[in-house]
Amino acid sequence: MAVSLGFDTSQAACAAALSLDGRVRVRIEDMARGQAERLMGVLEEMLAAEGLVWGDLDVIGVGIGPGNFTGIRIGVAAARGLAMALRIPAVGVSAFEAAAGVSARPLWVAVPAPRGQVWLQRLAPGGRETPTLVPQEALAGLDAPLLRAEERAGEARIATIARLALERRGESPPRPAPLYARAPDAAPARDAPPVILP
Repeated sequence: MAVSLGFDTSQAACAAALSLDGRVRVRIEDMARGQAERLMGVLEEMLAAEGLVWGDLDVIGVGIGPGNFTGIRIGVAAARGLAMALRIPAVGVSAFEAAAGVSARPLWVAVPAPRGQVWLQRLAPGGRETPTLVPQEALAGLDAPLLRAEERAGEARIATIARLALERRGESPPRPAPLYARAPDAAPARDAPPVILP
């Protein structure tokens, strides 16, 4: 029995899915902020409800975005830390892949973005294109069906993260890394760094 734990904090929620014996248990707690404080508690409660401990996990899946900048960093950092401590693989799953699930390819996936825009990515049987940030008007006349991420229930998306982690665990996946579709709004300080005294 392979056990997969998937979670995502890139949206305004703390979402987790536990996959074992062909069953998937999902838990979603809506929250605009506070994911960093709540995530580990949610995961521990899910494991305990199934009589499992951290050492029973075979793989971790995590949502890598695009989405909330801080939320993405929380999820990816937690996944990498757990994977290192448990000596198991961690698999990053984009919001595009999580929304698409098992939908037929090729298709376009649109993920909501600020200021009336969307992140758009084309998924095809042989791979995927680099996501782009486009205005809503750019969604007309695409060369394949369009799936809007918000049309697919949060439970289905988080369950897909856990399922894809199981499927990819034997592929020696790279460590999860945040998928930022654009540069952060914050910028490094322009002031000179402080002088370090010997």
